[in-house]
Amino acid sequence: QVQLVESGGGLVQPGGSLRLSCAASGPRFAVVPMAWYRQVSGNQRELVASVSTLGYAKYADTVLGRFTISREDAKNTMYLQMNNLKPEDTATYYCHCSYQNRDYWGQGTQVTVSS
Repeated sequence: QVQLVESGGGLVQPGGSLRLSCAASGPRFAVVPMAWYRQVSGNQRELVASVSTLGYAKYADTVLGRFTISREDAKNTMYLQMNNLKPEDTATYYCHCSYQNRDYWGQGTQVTVSS
């Protein structure tokens, strides 16, 4: 059984920064590719960034240059550093992994960018 728990969301002004964390339990974290998704109510969940087991990162065009995904395997934790936040980044952010052919999601953490 895999459990993912996000934290770090909140209210921030445009141009501000937040760091999200995803704490994982269950599998050997180092062998699991991880990702961050986000969803605005009524819209589909979209991929924000992903990180491979070797630390290779990919980003959606909308966040490239502003967000940084990373992982710390010794702590079973993944991060998303979000800088220069914009109102359109407002969403619920979810941690995701696929393990043994199953998808796992966290409960989500709300990020609101507003003045």
